[in-house]
Amino acid sequence: MKYQGVCIAVKDVNLSKRFYQDLFDLEVFQDYGINVSFGGLSLQQEFEWLLGIPKESILKNSHNMELYFEEDDFDRFVEKLEQRNDIKCLGEGVKEAKWGQRSIRFYDLDGHVIEVGENMKMVVRRFLDSGMSLAETSKRMEVSISDLEILLHS
Repeated sequence: MKYQGVCIAVKDVNLSKRFYQDLFDLEVFQDYGINVSFGGLSLQQEFEWLLGIPKESILKNSHNMELYFEEDDFDRFVEKLEQRNDIKCLGEGVKEAKWGQRSIRFYDLDGHVIEVGENMKMVVRRFLDSGMSLAETSKRMEVSISDLEILLHS
């Protein structure tokens, strides 16, 4: 058995395809008209037909899962996000976790929650670049120095 990815319900597959291509630079792997696959993420228009269920049972903003992405250049991504007029953020935008990773959550065009988090290796580099020592970074992130070194060399 091999996990292949997630398929999400979309109202307009062409609009959603452009959304994911423009925002995340995803490349289409397969395009079957009402179903488009980027590899691990697929978009399905007429999801109710695919599952054989009533259309009204397809929920919007169900808040029971999220698509998660990591970004090396988090600041650039947030700037890109701010230039769009079709983005509705959850909460107040960028949040920083107690270990220092920054993230932002927002809805796609069909109400699916997306989280984009700062790549953890970049979090470590950001702290080191700010003048913190490896020991200070370890304490700040509550991670062992050896785990930080593994992350930095991955």
